[in-house]
Amino acid sequence: MITTHVRRLAAPLVAVLVGALLVAAPAPAQAAGGRYAADIRRTEYGIPHILAKDHGGLGYGYGYAFAQDNLCVMASWALTLRGERSRYFGAEAMSDDAIDPISNLASDVYYKSVQASGVLRRVLARSAPHGPSAELRALVDGYVAGFNRYLRDTGVARLPDPACRGKEWVGPITATDVWMNLLDLGRLGGSSSFKEAIAASGHAQEMEKESDQPKRKVPPKTVTAPGSNAYALGHQATRDGHGMLLADPHFPWNGSRRFYQVHLTIPGVFDVSGGSLYGTPVVQIGHNASVAWTHTVSHAQRFTLYQLKLVPGQRTTYLVDGRPEPMGRQEVSVTVRDAQGATRAVTTTLYTSRYGPVLASGWTEETAIALADVNAANLRFADEWLAMGTARDLAALRRAQDTYQGMPFVYTLAADAGGEAYFADASVVPHVTDEQAERCRAKDDPEMLILDGSTSACLWGKDADALEPGIFGPAAQPRLTRTDYVTNANASPWLTNPNAPLTQYPRIYGDTRTERDLRTRVGLDMIAQRLSGDDGLGAPGFTLETLQQTATGKRNLGAELLRPDLRALCRAKPVMTASDGEKVDVRRACATLAAWDGRARLSSRGAILWREFFLGLNGPQRRPDGAVVPPKSWWKVPFDAEHPLTTPRGLDIANPAVATALANAVQVFTAHDLPLTLTPGQAQRYGAVPVPGCTEGEGCFDRIRTGGSLSKKGRYPDVNTGSSFLMAVELTPTGPRTRTVLTYSLSANSASPHHADQTELFSRGQWVAERFTEAEIKAYPGLATRSLR
Repeated sequence: MITTHVRRLAAPLVAVLVGALLVAAPAPAQAAGGRYAADIRRTEYGIPHILAKDHGGLGYGYGYAFAQDNLCVMASWALTLRGERSRYFGAEAMSDDAIDPISNLASDVYYKSVQASGVLRRVLARSAPHGPSAELRALVDGYVAGFNRYLRDTGVARLPDPACRGKEWVGPITATDVWMNLLDLGRLGGSSSFKEAIAASGHAQEMEKESDQPKRKVPPKTVTAPGSNAYALGHQATRDGHGMLLADPHFPWNGSRRFYQVHLTIPGVFDVSGGSLYGTPVVQIGHNASVAWTHTVSHAQRFTLYQLKLVPGQRTTYLVDGRPEPMGRQEVSVTVRDAQGATRAVTTTLYTSRYGPVLASGWTEETAIALADVNAANLRFADEWLAMGTARDLAALRRAQDTYQGMPFVYTLAADAGGEAYFADASVVPHVTDEQAERCRAKDDPEMLILDGSTSACLWGKDADALEPGIFGPAAQPRLTRTDYVTNANASPWLTNPNAPLTQYPRIYGDTRTERDLRTRVGLDMIAQRLSGDDGLGAPGFTLETLQQTATGKRNLGAELLRPDLRALCRAKPVMTASDGEKVDVRRACATLAAWDGRARLSSRGAILWREFFLGLNGPQRRPDGAVVPPKSWWKVPFDAEHPLTTPRGLDIANPAVATALANAVQVFTAHDLPLTLTPGQAQRYGAVPVPGCTEGEGCFDRIRTGGSLSKKGRYPDVNTGSSFLMAVELTPTGPRTRTVLTYSLSANSASPHHADQTELFSRGQWVAERFTEAEIKAYPGLATRSLR
């Protein structure tokens, strides 16, 4: 039975299955009767409030509004999802995936293979909760019709965004594009991070068959998904006894993984405001009148690798329980345009197993590696978000999660008007118990779990309360409900609330009693200081205003923990030796760091010098002879599992790497004639707007990340990731009070008035007072309404 269950799961999971026919893209979808109606009302900063009488109309208004602001991004992403980038932009150019860009050819092969596998067709053929509900289908069809209505009304040649105006690759989208976008979102923590290895499997098999090179090992694969911060506050943590929520997702600032701010209303049925990822017609992070929720990226694994034992002399046949199984073969054809504009077809053969696609990495004469992705056939999360949007309290929200069991790769944190706070890893996780992980481990790889694929005893298991075979059911999930608080900053569930540590969950969900990163620690310390009143923001307990101030305080925990010892080193050694042996006078630098306010505000003088020192301290060290050695621990007090919130701490100034890192940083500033007082406002930008903040590694809460190193002119490349949709909600008995800021603004169109207006707010530390009720919306003096019929 286990074999049968997992085979049923594995078949739709596979990104690459046997099948030669591509799924044809259907014509743009229409609702029954072809009739939709919606009102688009825009308030401050262009924020759209969509009003409709049914889900089809709601999608119609949403699709139209989104196209007004971001049509070019979606048009480009649709090409990616169809596997058509090489046709228009060439095979070697990089794809538009903001999280994991790869060559267009590799991207196209991967996405064509997903289409050809038939996985989407099979999922759409299922009824809810396994497949989409009628409401979700209507929402998607309406969204497509609204998007295409705007394109038809405007015309490609008259689009306001110069990025795609008049381009041959711009055209209507289809329902398949939207469903593929949702499917791809679910795979973000699994298959999507292995696109290159999947797309190259056939090539690798042929090359290694003919090669005399040593056998390759599977390289460590770090699945890089966006991060986030979140607080859910119960009545014991708030000054007025109201439930409160802070959402601070850290997603890309460019491309298809940006948030779009929207308010969706069907009177008496659905009323949700929040952030929705591009091209998805549902709100992922938001609130209704009495419940608010957000997500952070979970530590749980979304996939397992299986090591296949190959039949001697047969590199595409493997053994299971001693019986040979041939790998599946899939021919994928991609149209490629060359530099002269001519097109040709490039055909690639891909391979799959009962577990999932076979990867290019690790394929030898004896073994191969296959990927089993628990989210490869999951669209349930879209209905789960719709159901969460109608929840009136946390009990109803939990029922929604138990019904659909579809969260793809995120924790859920929520609060309600009754003053309760909730945390759960209700995400989809492969059913691998601790006992099975140890029994089936094929090799000792600290980076990921590689199971023995030669025995059916290592297939994923099943829980009685699980909606689908192969996943853990709700009873196994780490969950915590409190009346004070729960929080997460992408760490494992262990210290969601240090007063009630979570420990009883399978290790595939995450670790316990291990060192917490500095962002997690500073987030917990911010809560502790607010509850004690020691943060200088007034009486203990959160209000909406102090929640905003706490979230954007720009603390740098690394500096708080290390600067006192660095001052002692500065007093003892005013001249330090750089990696190249040069003697560097660090007295001015030490004075700058001593005078720095310890924050990452626009005007914080010395914050960039600290960052360069800190990055150097954490990076590989270069000795005077040129040899590069890995960094050694420079903490004075090591991590202690009994004191996880206060260790490690202190700077081991006896470690020579500390002085070297400071000397190196000063050397760079001096060589390029950069002021040691360089501020974030001078060094960090998003377009023309200066951006405050510091990096996650330094111990910053609302962190930012730039695309590279500090230049000789004292500038980092533009910010490309970080706090994206900040939302602070107070759930009062009379309705929600909400403050938001969309850090990169509503529109990717550089010609739009809403291209950088909220970015400027974020730069100044300001927020938008959300308009949620009808009275609030109608009270906006500049209200603009577009009625679509």
